[in-house]
Amino acid sequence: MARNAAPDHHASVRARFSATRGLSTALAAPLSDADATVQSMPDASPTKWHLAHTTWFFETFLLRDHLPDYRLFRQDWPFLFNSYYEAEGARIARASRGVLSRPALVEVLEWRAHVDAAMDPLLDDPALAPLVALGIAHEQQHQELLLTDIKHAFWSNPAAPAMWPAQPVALSEQRPQGWWRHDGGIVRIGHDGAGFAFDNEGPAHDALLQPFALADRLVTNAEWAAFIADGGYRTASLWLSDGWDWVQRDGIDAPLYWRGDEVFTHSGWRPRDPAAPVTHVSYWEADAFACWAGHRLPTEFEWEAIAVTHAADGGDQLDDAAPPLPVGGDHLFGDCWQFTRSAYLPYPRFRPAAGAVGEYNGKFMAGQWVLKGASCATPRGHSRGTYRNFFHPHQRWQFTGVRLARDL
Repeated sequence: MARNAAPDHHASVRARFSATRGLSTALAAPLSDADATVQSMPDASPTKWHLAHTTWFFETFLLRDHLPDYRLFRQDWPFLFNSYYEAEGARIARASRGVLSRPALVEVLEWRAHVDAAMDPLLDDPALAPLVALGIAHEQQHQELLLTDIKHAFWSNPAAPAMWPAQPVALSEQRPQGWWRHDGGIVRIGHDGAGFAFDNEGPAHDALLQPFALADRLVTNAEWAAFIADGGYRTASLWLSDGWDWVQRDGIDAPLYWRGDEVFTHSGWRPRDPAAPVTHVSYWEADAFACWAGHRLPTEFEWEAIAVTHAADGGDQLDDAAPPLPVGGDHLFGDCWQFTRSAYLPYPRFRPAAGAVGEYNGKFMAGQWVLKGASCATPRGHSRGTYRNFFHPHQRWQFTGVRLARDL
């Protein structure tokens, strides 16, 4: 496989742009046009759409507005590849993205090459560097979505196709769980203004913590199997009310992608490593497991208070066009996104940016939960302690896992 290193945030804007755009194309390389068109559920998008939407972002917010005389590659494509930007007008419904048999994948790739070439004179403009950085970070998010969405599509296919050849499963040894202790007190939370961050990571502010401890590894498949064997999915007292309704209504009895002693991966069905981190669980499941284990989920502020002493690039994060797989669990970053018990809400004095880019995060601050820590499908260099991912409590097609906390 061709190696396409994830961008180093100390590298030039030009180098990071090139690395990011190259990685997206490399991730899609094993897929056919049909693979890249399929949409297996409304939460997911086709690979072709991810490749096109990230290109639309650069064409719309940089080329159209900042390159004199630039003409859109296709006049009707903004309707097809706008996501949720109301300020940019009408768009195809999210659940209907899979009907786009045209344009073909090869046409989308031609568009990407056209936009990449047109971006060249803008990449050295310091005034545009923050907007280019936002476009790079936006595309990195879609690289992770590309991987998780095609995984769901291939799992939904009765033939269970593989995106990459299977690698030998190296079973690891589970170690006892330890704890990182924190004495509590007033801690500084949020982005301090140095380097790139999304708007929802700030403003920085103080939070008061009580003494607590955070587990020094993620919950494992073996521990989750014990939860199942002990009737975890059949014991209403462990679950929040909405979560129990979800379990009953949808017949949930295991993490997504489990089948017997196997787990579905980008390389098809593989033996499940008991010591590897459990993944593809919902907030409802994470909270129920924590209750069963006699602990709780951390708040996002507790998690961030521990993160200040940890390298943001720990774990097995994506740095090549190769299958992502959570294999460690000993790192605070990487392997799996970790649910917190914190609702996704604005920080004190938060204000969204003006214009269409202000729709990026702020308008979703209701009904979702914060996740921290990045996953094996997160491009290396994309993570930081202040990062706030967010999903609805029932969603579990992302690489989501569990890290426990307890009071001291």
